[in-house]
Amino acid sequence: MSAARPRLLYVTDLAYEARGRRYGDEDVFLTSRLRAHFDLALCHPLDAVVLMDVFDAVVVRNSGPVLGYSAEYEVFRERALSAGTRVYNPLTGRADMAGKQYLLDLSAAGFPVIPTVDRPEDLHLLPASDRYVVKPKQGADSIGLRFVTRDALPALADGATLIQPCVDFAHEISFYFVDDDFQYALYAPDPDRRWRLEPYDATARDLEFARRFVDWNGLAHGIQRVDACRAPDGELLLVELEDLNPYLSLDLVDDRTRDTFVTAMARSLHRFLAD
Repeated sequence: MSAARPRLLYVTDLAYEARGRRYGDEDVFLTSRLRAHFDLALCHPLDAVVLMDVFDAVVVRNSGPVLGYSAEYEVFRERALSAGTRVYNPLTGRADMAGKQYLLDLSAAGFPVIPTVDRPEDLHLLPASDRYVVKPKQGADSIGLRFVTRDALPALADGATLIQPCVDFAHEISFYFVDDDFQYALYAPDPDRRWRLEPYDATARDLEFARRFVDWNGLAHGIQRVDACRAPDGELLLVELEDLNPYLSLDLVDDRTRDTFVTAMARSLHRFLAD
């Protein structure tokens, strides 16, 4: 790392249009605050490879689903790993960063996850349901997600598709962490409006649930979002563990929570650079 202020290449797609979210606004806010601690340059994810060598670290934030540029993303990963480039979040994440295989692994290991299979011989492990969710293992942002009946499942269990029962949940909750420190939680009271989020007062039991997945992922540095749903029996089930570029919904929290988050992120980045 250089002796001067650390130089960060901040990767974001400011023009990406996400349903119910404003990616660009969030990154404009974050970079405006992080400039107090770092020298920053913003770039589109497709430009990261040619620019990253002159920076002390690359921060991947709201870069959009890599499904739309998977080949270029693999080149970025390979170049960064071979050159020893510092990437935040580190490229060692075991969750969404590596695809959706972790949902199968966690489900098979008995973690509190929505039951998930991908092979015909495992369909019997799924509870009975009127409808099932099928989605590609390499999907993101609900791309390719479909709802089907049970008789359609054998033809869809091809190893590249995840199959889950539709859970009649009360609401979804997202828990936001910097490193292993909990920051805030938001929830969607209306199951049909995933991104109509409100502040949520997480209980000790809720946080124990969320921390279990953060601990499993083992990232020493970075931002993670644990998405869960409240099942009919009142227990939480994991929906997704986002460890690549989780949207943070910072516009929905109060000023104090935003300030605390920015401070935590800046400290995390300094520790990451010094590690």
